[in-house]
Amino acid sequence: MIDVAKRAGVGLGTVSRVVNGGAGVRDETASRVRAAIDALGFQRNEVARALRPGKKSSSLALVLGDLTNPFFATIAKSSLEVAGQVGFAVVLGSVDEDPEGEKRAIQELIGRQVAGLMIVPDQGDHSFLASAGVPVVFVDRPAHGIDADIVMVDNEGGGRLAAEHLLQQGHERIAILLAPSYYTTGRRLRGYRRAYRSAGLDVDESLVVQLSEGNAEAAEKATRELMHRPDPPTAFFASTNFLTEGVLRALRGVDAEPAVVGFDDFRLADMLPTPVTVVASDIAELGRTAARLLLDRTSGIDTRPPQRIVLPCALIQRGSGERPPSAGKRIKAEPAGE
Repeated sequence: MIDVAKRAGVGLGTVSRVVNGGAGVRDETASRVRAAIDALGFQRNEVARALRPGKKSSSLALVLGDLTNPFFATIAKSSLEVAGQVGFAVVLGSVDEDPEGEKRAIQELIGRQVAGLMIVPDQGDHSFLASAGVPVVFVDRPAHGIDADIVMVDNEGGGRLAAEHLLQQGHERIAILLAPSYYTTGRRLRGYRRAYRSAGLDVDESLVVQLSEGNAEAAEKATRELMHRPDPPTAFFASTNFLTEGVLRALRGVDAEPAVVGFDDFRLADMLPTPVTVVASDIAELGRTAARLLLDRTSGIDTRPPQRIVLPCALIQRGSGERPPSAGKRIKAEPAGE
């Protein structure tokens, strides 16, 4: 409210009358106040509700990606558990790589007078949250335009773990499949490149595959295409659990299968004919840590400057990542694309 008043050059009482629909404000002045509200990224009704005194919220908001992805579902579940232990509810918003949709969802949640926000951000500008009036904790990746708390996984370290492990098995032609994430998989690629540099090897850029979609179908198609090359890779690093699924589908029935390491564990990975080696982190702890930090911020217990908390990754060896390179060509019997 103070920011709106300063921008419009009016008093707090004038802002209050405008956002609450009161009379006694000249049209020109009201227009300036509304312009200031728009410029600061608030919807009119949200500002009115957020400025009402005397009511302390016991709800947090969590805005994340596709809930069919086990990664996001795990974050949601663990956040709900932590909040519920202290009597807080969590309002969920699901927005998948849509900056404008994410902004609308956040504004709506602020309008519900939530006590704080947990957000898995996209690549849009989040500077509008500087005037949100509630604590914000970003999860899994940092945001642009605002300095705030962030709880994340060591994506670069995990990517390096995966590539180093495959290099140690004797693989030099390691294909990496990347989902279209502006930050997370980019860091995993950086770790992959660091492993190659440390080994004194050059990366074959034709084996760095940036997918336009982050689903199993896209990964399966890309894997088939790579395996039909005259010089196919001897190993695959799939940068998400969905991509790992696609790689495994494509490699069914291949003679002398390539080694495979996935990023993020998944159900039944240890039950497959060749159990899948993965780089894993404690995703539930990611959600719990973010929720605890946000609760401490909302209660005033934690008044430190914004924190950057990075959770470690570990390599779980199960078999698929320990296959040695083979001298034979890895060509599927069926035609590409089928």
